[in-house]
Amino acid sequence: MDDHSHEPDPDKRVTAPMQEFGSREVGIGAAVTLVGLLIAYAVPFLATF
Repeated sequence: MDDHSHEPDPDKRVTAPMQEFGSREVGIGAAVTLVGLLIAYAVPFLATF
């Protein structure tokens, strides 16, 4: 049997959904969403004129 002592304790691991986030991360996510929506909808719409 292999010794995996270099691996972290599975009970102490933290995955992304469990990590806290603040208003800064929410703002960045909203900005990324807005840019994506503009690229997907506004640019093609304006290109038709």
